[in-house]
Amino acid sequence: MASFPTVPNRHDILTGRYTFTYYGWAPLPKNEIVLPEMLRKNGYISVMIADTPHILKDGFNYDRGFDAWIWIRGQENDRYRTDPIDVKLPCSPEKLRNVSTTIQHLRNNALRTFEEDWIPAKTANEVIRWLERNYKRKFFLYIDFFDPHEPWDPPKWYVDMYDPDYTGEEVIYPAYGPCDYLSKEELEHCRALYAGEVTLVDKWIGRILEKIEELGLYENTAVIFTSDHGFYLGEHGLIGKSIIMGKYHGLAPLYEEVAHIPLLIRLPDSLDGGKYVPVNELAQPPDITATILDLAGIDYKSYEVQGESLIPYIQGEKKGLREIAISCPPLQHGVRAGLRPRITTMEWSLILASAETPALEKEEYTMMVDGVPRVLRPFGNIDTELYNIMNDPKEEHNLINEYPEIARNLARKFIEFLRQLGTKEEYIRPFLNCKRIGRIC
Repeated sequence: MASFPTVPNRHDILTGRYTFTYYGWAPLPKNEIVLPEMLRKNGYISVMIADTPHILKDGFNYDRGFDAWIWIRGQENDRYRTDPIDVKLPCSPEKLRNVSTTIQHLRNNALRTFEEDWIPAKTANEVIRWLERNYKRKFFLYIDFFDPHEPWDPPKWYVDMYDPDYTGEEVIYPAYGPCDYLSKEELEHCRALYAGEVTLVDKWIGRILEKIEELGLYENTAVIFTSDHGFYLGEHGLIGKSIIMGKYHGLAPLYEEVAHIPLLIRLPDSLDGGKYVPVNELAQPPDITATILDLAGIDYKSYEVQGESLIPYIQGEKKGLREIAISCPPLQHGVRAGLRPRITTMEWSLILASAETPALEKEEYTMMVDGVPRVLRPFGNIDTELYNIMNDPKEEHNLINEYPEIARNLARKFIEFLRQLGTKEEYIRPFLNCKRIGRIC
């Protein structure tokens, strides 16, 4: 996953850098060259079609560098509509992460009648229309679906596929944190809402893929599918991806369900694409940037891209991409929200907790995860955890006391990785002494 969550992840992909080491949830820096600008020098036209609001609203400027961009409006707290005035909440307000955001989203989407009125369908149809007009050009098309992000509100028949007999409250925008405020039936229905949203998005991405095939683009076009992070739906006793309590924001551990994201790459037929070949490597978002530039015939190292092209690994020419992969929120605020980097190998995962006790007298704010400012504050037991993900893929058995030296070795590799990237020592310092394993180096 590399940088977590939504906005930092896009920053990684558009620059090819591990941006959590120096930047946070903030507008795209004006001094950084982005992927569309790199591609333009080789004659590519670049277009963004997106319905994810956080990278475009409030001056975040993630459209910078694209020759054109289209924003499909109405997701989450996008300030899109002011009516209908009276909005009925789908559940008790205390179960919602943010009541005003829920109301805004319901207002934004109140006029839907047919499936084509749902935002994933609108986004996909915009993509299809653009492809029909431009398919003969040399292009880079960046498509950004916000769904299956909550609020979960797919057409009812999609939810009925998974939970047809449910009659209780619909918690479409659940409060982040321990999930014990939900009944068993409500939590199961949250999973059905999520599954319905996923199925809706899958269908409309499928329509895009059908159009790519109809236009004969697979011969010389690569298609890359990925995500930014996962979501807890009761795993580890959590719902959400962070912990939000009123005006406070804490960071949850980044277990497998959130950190292990999909990456599917279909190479052009001219590069022997179209085959299913599982590649057992630890890929990260900056590798996507390097891969795109490599496909375009551009020397990605000349742009200080920190990832590596995946093409030789897909084609079986190389093995051993990297020893560790990192998943981490921005480091700039230190550990005051309970920040714990995740270090992953093929066999192990380490959730690394600093032994430092942060001073909380001065309030510091974050805009994660929805652009709403909240005070950073740790919640729960902040501790170091170690899992053997080969034998325990659900990460249920913490082995830190049995194998502290393995954890210490992974922590050292993490520190080495940060220093290789030129990370400020003030950001590294909290992780030189960690819970359960002591001094690292």
